[in-house]
Amino acid sequence: HILIGNKGELHIGSPECPYKGNLTISLFGRSDDSEVEHSYFGRKYIGVGTGGTLEIHGEKKLSWTFLNKTLHPGQGNENSYRFERSWGNRGVIIHVINPKTGDVLHTDRFDTYRSKDESRRLAQYVDKVETGQILTMVVNDEGSNNLEDLAKKALTKLGSQHFHRLGFRYDDQLTMQINLYKDHDSYWPYVHAKYVCVLCPSTVRPQASISIDTLSNCSILELADEPQGWTFGDRIVVASTDYSMHQAEEFSVLPCPSCTRNQIKVEGKPAYLHIGEEVDGVDMRAEVGLLTRNILIRGEMEPTCYGNDACKFFSFDTFGGHLKRGFRTVHIEGVELKHMGQQSMGHYPVHFHMNGDVDEKGGYNPPTYVKDLSIHHTFSRCVTIHGTNGLLVKDVVGYDALGHCFFTEDGPEERNTFDHCLGLLVKASTLLPSDRDSKMCRDITSGAYPGYVAKPRQDCSATSTFWMANPNNNLINCAAAGSEETGFWFIFHHVPTGPSEGMYSPGKSEHTPMGLFINNRAHSNYRAGMILDHGVKTTEANAKDKRPYLSLIGARYSPHQDADPFKPRVPALVHHFVAYKNQDHGAWLRGGDVWLDDCQFADNGIGLTLASGGTFPDDDGSRQEVKNSLFVGESGNRGMPDLNDQSWGPGGPDHLGRSLPRGVKVLKLKFHNCPLPCRDFPIRGMQIYDGPINIQNCTFRKFIALDGRHTSAFGFRLNNSWQSCPNNNVTDITFDDITSRVFFGEPGPWFSKMEMDGDKTTIFHDIDGSVSEYPGAFLVKEDNWLLRHPDCIDIPDWRAAICSGHYAQIYIQTRNPANLNMKMVKDEYPDKPLELVGALGKRNHYQQFQPVVMLSKGYTMHWDQAAPAEVTIWLINFNRNDWINMGVCYPKGTEFTIISDIHNRLTKETRKTGVFIRTTQREKMGLSHQTRGYYYWEEDTGLLFLKIKAHNEKEDFAFCSVKGCERVKIKALIPPGSGPSDCMAEAYPKHTEMPVVDVPMPKKLPRSKLTDQARCHSGKILESKGFRNSILMGIPAQLENYITNLKDE
Repeated sequence: HILIGNKGELHIGSPECPYKGNLTISLFGRSDDSEVEHSYFGRKYIGVGTGGTLEIHGEKKLSWTFLNKTLHPGQGNENSYRFERSWGNRGVIIHVINPKTGDVLHTDRFDTYRSKDESRRLAQYVDKVETGQILTMVVNDEGSNNLEDLAKKALTKLGSQHFHRLGFRYDDQLTMQINLYKDHDSYWPYVHAKYVCVLCPSTVRPQASISIDTLSNCSILELADEPQGWTFGDRIVVASTDYSMHQAEEFSVLPCPSCTRNQIKVEGKPAYLHIGEEVDGVDMRAEVGLLTRNILIRGEMEPTCYGNDACKFFSFDTFGGHLKRGFRTVHIEGVELKHMGQQSMGHYPVHFHMNGDVDEKGGYNPPTYVKDLSIHHTFSRCVTIHGTNGLLVKDVVGYDALGHCFFTEDGPEERNTFDHCLGLLVKASTLLPSDRDSKMCRDITSGAYPGYVAKPRQDCSATSTFWMANPNNNLINCAAAGSEETGFWFIFHHVPTGPSEGMYSPGKSEHTPMGLFINNRAHSNYRAGMILDHGVKTTEANAKDKRPYLSLIGARYSPHQDADPFKPRVPALVHHFVAYKNQDHGAWLRGGDVWLDDCQFADNGIGLTLASGGTFPDDDGSRQEVKNSLFVGESGNRGMPDLNDQSWGPGGPDHLGRSLPRGVKVLKLKFHNCPLPCRDFPIRGMQIYDGPINIQNCTFRKFIALDGRHTSAFGFRLNNSWQSCPNNNVTDITFDDITSRVFFGEPGPWFSKMEMDGDKTTIFHDIDGSVSEYPGAFLVKEDNWLLRHPDCIDIPDWRAAICSGHYAQIYIQTRNPANLNMKMVKDEYPDKPLELVGALGKRNHYQQFQPVVMLSKGYTMHWDQAAPAEVTIWLINFNRNDWINMGVCYPKGTEFTIISDIHNRLTKETRKTGVFIRTTQREKMGLSHQTRGYYYWEEDTGLLFLKIKAHNEKEDFAFCSVKGCERVKIKALIPPGSGPSDCMAEAYPKHTEMPVVDVPMPKKLPRSKLTDQARCHSGKILESKGFRNSILMGIPAQLENYITNLKDE
């Protein structure tokens, strides 16, 4: 170890004169050494004690950049040639290649499907090819119909082993990959043939391809920036650009006199596809990170794991070196750290531990920083910031790490800046519940109360590249390029934990404004590109809550000035965030004011979900929004088969094979094609959930539904119990090459039975008609008749109706009993009730129902058991003077006490505002005012009638009034032994009303105002035609002719 004590100093180079030689510091030791370890630093460390100084300054090198030209598997961009064709290029396609240079000398196509003359021309062509040339052949779509024996013999004579077997619509298509091996200046031809299934489903287009590559066992990488300082022998890593983070690949840099300023030559060929361009408007370029530095600090390792609990989960030694400091001055740059970190708390590659303010605020000049570091193959995190503020972490690459890579620990860490940092291949670790994968979560029970049964997806499974325990930190130009769970995770400590206990008051972190979050990107993460949600358990395990300390729990974020909920709200701004190829979500963000601008989402299972507080937004009056952003369902980045770690199946506009999200169901399956359960996940661009949210000026591109897969630009939270806000707004939406703008769901895979309350009450407001073509209309679930009127327009493909009206919500809380179901009926449609089961579990001490209602209408409520003794009706999204009439079913002989009150959810104070008095004249209910209301008890039908009316003003996005939530509370004394309180038969047709359209349907937009392209249309069927194979013409040719002859309408 190296220990720098009080007033001790270690200097290697300086900022003005970086060290230019090669220096290696090796740290030795085993976890089971007999030597007594240091009480603070442990073993195998570089330690900077209080008052110590550490200054390490290596050579300046470019830390990481982007690939600027796509790398194809097996190819290296060195004199390569690639040929691909689909429909419209039927027949036998020939290439003649010079075996010495790899140049294509001539190419031709012979339509031996249509013409025997083409077959004869093919035979003549083959005979004229000069001896010594390479002749390649591929059959696209169909080529056997008029292929004569003369041509077959000519190709068989050349050595073809497959051509004589070619038949009509041959199941497999021959793809020729021509490889030319290079030995100094000589080229040696090698022909490799492989079969790929192309004509499997009828929806899949045929595709032929030929590739020619000069195989010199090296590749040329075109980079976005000049690779300053990268030299022969340096190691680099190229990130995955597919769903699996394991497609990241390492290479060694080779000399390359002929390379341009932005090119490097590396040893080897890529095994995977690495995108180096913008695809469908989304920047999907692979990150390329430098791993080698001229100053190396490394842990010397044993060949295998030994003698500790970590060996249950890892086969390799995890007792690396570590660097920890409690210092006077520390600046580190230009250093490589390899085999650092230990599977024990407090021992990380770079660890700032309880250092307080390390910038100007703490008297540090210059401020403390770590820059230009390459931290790789680590055994516990990359950079840990613990009880430290104002640290600059810049140009750091963290690769192949166990546990959260860039990690803030206890909650009080603020003002730290992560600038241009890259993390990739971040795997699970044993340290904290949030680090652990499912197996670790179940097996590691230390800290849990006896009898604890782990729920891994709830308690653990949160391994992240950037783990932010306090929102007041800055993330700028960073990339999270592959984690076992999530790229960026903002988590909340209700109170500070560990040594930081007491550093802030309870709840402060949940109200702290977010620092800068600008120009970050996340891809190849298993769960999500970004999550802003959840907290950690800050109490020890006990009989009431058996979960271990620091397990994941719920939390709600509502940023306010000075972290004070009584001061103005401060929106958390997410600017230019790019999220692609994340298995589940591009981003899941829950909170108060969270606003996204200029973001890009592509190839995620779900692009974006904005979630509020569930029952209510905790920060009433806040909203979430996304604007000026792009959503792509299935881009031109098709990925490649990797059946060990992701799914593969048809998709996209061309229905060709591609990697698919949500492959969790098939990770253990060994056969080639992905079965239906992993190919039918309903891909959605924007998932609408609770609210209120605002979606403005966004483009949705390439959301293509397949048979059995409900892909859509807009969708809703699946299997949802919670509310849906009628103030969810969309405006200025553009659609480009899609099949379904919105899908409300139907019973089936992933959607289950659509029996949960939130599945039935979905709604959003189309302000300008850019989704529905009816400005100001609302889109509602097609079978929710509480929200419909006679002029609503059904859109069967969306399982939706386009309606007009004034909408709000009521929250109905019931007690004694709480395990009942409710049926709500609109008087205009008594034969179409809405059945609700409640948002909470049946064992809860109260139940809650959250229907959306059309205002100025009459409704009745019915129960599957005896009516509850307590019913509280909250008026949600009611503006002043908004009202509904409500009849609640009770058993005969029931007696009532009814009051109104206002509940302030911020102060938790409740104020009684009025009472309801019984009247024998139902029309007198209309004379109610705030302090005195009237109820009408119609005992022959069993209905208690009330007029529910709002008396106070409401802010635009608030659920409740400016004075608090207005409520009506009914306490009922119900006769013992009463049966189910279902008054439907007695109530109707007595109280049936004629359906009335209170708000006329808006006029449909003219076609010139629509922003659809390609696949979006009015839905009117102009013509229908079927196709069958025939001897004269196959289906592709028939389709081609039919489409060619279509006239523009």
